[in-house]
Amino acid sequence: MTTDSGAQPMEFGGVDKAERPLGQSIMRGMLNRCPACGSGRLFKAYLKPVDNCAACGEDISHQRADDLPPYLVILVLGHVMVGGFMMTDLVFQVSMWVHLAIWVPLTIIIALLIIQPIKGGVIGLQWALKMHGFGGEPDEARDI
Repeated sequence: MTTDSGAQPMEFGGVDKAERPLGQSIMRGMLNRCPACGSGRLFKAYLKPVDNCAACGEDISHQRADDLPPYLVILVLGHVMVGGFMMTDLVFQVSMWVHLAIWVPLTIIIALLIIQPIKGGVIGLQWALKMHGFGGEPDEARDI
């Protein structure tokens, strides 16, 4: 249902534009899908989002994921890897270079695997909460 009179909201993927379920939007982003319709691809390159969804035309170019995805990766991965290191150190008494040979590459590989889904989830969060221009109004810098 698409109207230009403003009487009824536009529809994206069966969901009214005014209704943006938070969990569904984040999950769609984490699955590399458009948070609006769930069918278009969210990324055109590894961490480069598309400008517009190919399926529904939603403008994604104004997203501002910026520093939150790397921060979340560091937060999650730091807790998991340090916990894993400490538990392993209690069970197996090995030298520090063995721990470095195991945990550093594992940390790098896992960080590279989870950064894109986390960035997609952040974009989905921004879309669901109508942040940074996703609500239809321009996102202007405010003087504080």
